[in-house]
Amino acid sequence: MLSYQHGYHAGNMADVHKHALLAWSLAYMTRKDKPLSYLETHAGRGLYDMTDEASVKTGEAAKGIAIAADWFASDHPYAQVLDRIRAKHGATAYPGSPLVAAESIRPMDNIHLSELHPQEFAALQGNMAAYGGIYRQRDGWEMAMSLCPPDPRRGLLLIDPSFEVKSDYDTIPDTITKLHRKWGVGVIMLWYPILTDAPHKPMIDALRAAIPDGVVSEVSFPPARPGHRMVGSGLFVVNAPYGFEQESARLGQLFHKKLKPA
Repeated sequence: MLSYQHGYHAGNMADVHKHALLAWSLAYMTRKDKPLSYLETHAGRGLYDMTDEASVKTGEAAKGIAIAADWFASDHPYAQVLDRIRAKHGATAYPGSPLVAAESIRPMDNIHLSELHPQEFAALQGNMAAYGGIYRQRDGWEMAMSLCPPDPRRGLLLIDPSFEVKSDYDTIPDTITKLHRKWGVGVIMLWYPILTDAPHKPMIDALRAAIPDGVVSEVSFPPARPGHRMVGSGLFVVNAPYGFEQESARLGQLFHKKLKPA
């Protein structure tokens, strides 16, 4: 699917949820003095400007990170990544998950990113040039199946599809189950949108049945604009790092407290 471009949505409340927990997870995993692999199936361009035409058009960053940036203490891994990216690229810059990961891992670690959209892939290569890694203009599902288990075997795979391909909801549980069988020690993190008609529910039920130890993290938020269908964000995590559930609950309380109606 080559129509989706994350620039319209970068820095929205779903990104706050996803990137805060991604940064926290990688900070925890890099405490151990052993190398790890970071893989991402739908990377996008990696770096965004919250004042560009796409971002302003949807208003999602204005209803997202512009509100939530001060929710996090200065020593939180997500806040630290935001501070470093803004110091390098300006106050209106926002990191996509590739840059969240690149700013969180170490020189000993490996990074593999896949992005199929030609323009997004070209931008990704430029934005990530300073970090190294291996980038592929390739279907992300194919990359994940071919690389898992990666070398080194410790690591995290982020799966962040657009869900514009409606069949994803049906095929994802089987694909993630296969990836888990191939890579039993890997942290597999699936992001999904929570829409008003809740198409994610059968997918999560199937994942819970297949992988009972998987952890679900969900937050709710108001629609970014009238008629917008996304009212929440979810993560299904296989082999969640120690303490992830507590951090997820803390973040969920922040969303509830900060966004509850007056």
